[in-house]
Amino acid sequence: MIKKCLGCGIRLQTTNESLPGYIPKEKLKDGKLCARCFKINHYNAYDLTAVPKNNEEIIRHVNHSQSQCLFLIDFLNINSETIATYQKITIPKVLIISKSDIIPKSIKQTKIINWLKEVYQIQEDIYFLSTKKDQNTNLFTKLKSPFFFLLGYTNSGKSTYLNHLLNTKMNSNLEITTSMIPNTTLDFITINLTKDLKIIDSPGFTYQNTFYNPDEIEVIKHINPKNFISPLTYQIKPIMSIVIEDRLVLNFDTNTSITLYLSNSIEIKKIYNPANYQNLKTTQLSIPRDSDLVIKGVGFINIKNACNLTIYSELIDLLEVRPSLFRKE
Repeated sequence: MIKKCLGCGIRLQTTNESLPGYIPKEKLKDGKLCARCFKINHYNAYDLTAVPKNNEEIIRHVNHSQSQCLFLIDFLNINSETIATYQKITIPKVLIISKSDIIPKSIKQTKIINWLKEVYQIQEDIYFLSTKKDQNTNLFTKLKSPFFFLLGYTNSGKSTYLNHLLNTKMNSNLEITTSMIPNTTLDFITINLTKDLKIIDSPGFTYQNTFYNPDEIEVIKHINPKNFISPLTYQIKPIMSIVIEDRLVLNFDTNTSITLYLSNSIEIKKIYNPANYQNLKTTQLSIPRDSDLVIKGVGFINIKNACNLTIYSELIDLLEVRPSLFRKE
């Protein structure tokens, strides 16, 4: 009988401590967690392990099933890459905006829904999820399938949501491993949610490029907000620059107002001379009026006036421009 870790879903093995799924042989019979998950859960250790399934493998597995899915995307990670992955799912699906408690109260959920349908052409139902507020945590009751997949990018809140269901709906002692480190869930985990319904937690999808290296734990903590976001607004003058975590510099050529929708733990600096950063890759970007500059995996910056940006960064591939959520209709 093949045993899998109940924390990350990986097949348990007793032969190689350096490979995923290792568990001491004497603990295999009764053990539920691999050594990696045990360390994460009990010692808050950060053991980086490469995910054995890539995005396309996950998509193929899901699309070949006769099931349905809930696809989680948090507010700061709505972008062309996450939406493109969502659109590749061909089974019946629902789009879930997770961690909705971090969204500023000034932004109405109906406005976000209308904007998603217009800008990203979302046709399916859209709901907002918060485990902290127990908002829409019973969404699985809307599905008409004996089992369903829980999908989303790394740190979208999948495992947190599943643990919420296990603890509040089932009073279960089971707990899926949660952590800010990438690729915490390594394989599909099937859980009997009720007598007639199974939920399958999937490995998280990963970005092609990221703002951080996998071992930059402090940066990962900074960019993933735990609480309500307080937008940060600057009145920008020509030749003023905004520096984000010392790895992305935005230099403006005209007066404009910008508002940053990022984790409030991220380091932001305002400078007038980006000379110290000019050794970085340089790109020119034209920004239309009422646009959002998206930083994939981090958040976005609302820019009011049309302007030209000079960008100093090795992270150019993470940037995209979209029609603003806050543009006048």
